Amino acid sequence: MEAKRVTDTYFVSPQIGVEDVSAIAEAGFTRVICNRPDAEVPPSHQADAIGDAVRAAGLEFEVLPLTHQTMTPENIAQQEALVEGAGGKVLAYCASGTRCSVVWALSKAGQMPVEEILRQTAQAGYDLSGLRPTLDAVAAQRG
Repeated sequence: MEAKRVTDTYFVSPQIGVEDVSAIAEAGFTRVICNRPDAEVPPSHQADAIGDAVRAAGLEFEVLPLTHQTMTPENIAQQEALVEGAGGKVLAYCASGTRCSVVWALSKAGQMPVEEILRQTAQAGYDLSGLRPTLDAVAAQRG
């Protein structure tokens, strides 16, 4: 498991496996969010299998599969609510962590400067500079 810090309470990761759950629990995460659609992975890595292991370790598990087409304002708001309502550290995962970073960035547009959003995601290893026009537009719309 390769958790990358975006904020003090929001971390992103590439696909996790059942074997990663004990390390996730030991790292102090309280909630895991699956942003990866089941169609992208074999049954051993689908949400049900991962969710069962995460819950068995005493952590919360949420599923919000995201694709380019489903990165809607509603799903962005839902992800933000899942993170804000966690009451602790959150690990969101997808194929590489990029979708989890993008949904966070979009949720913060209008709440914090775009430059800061891009800096925080870059520090986590995700160059979202190509998303700047979208972040600027979302910030202006919310503004």
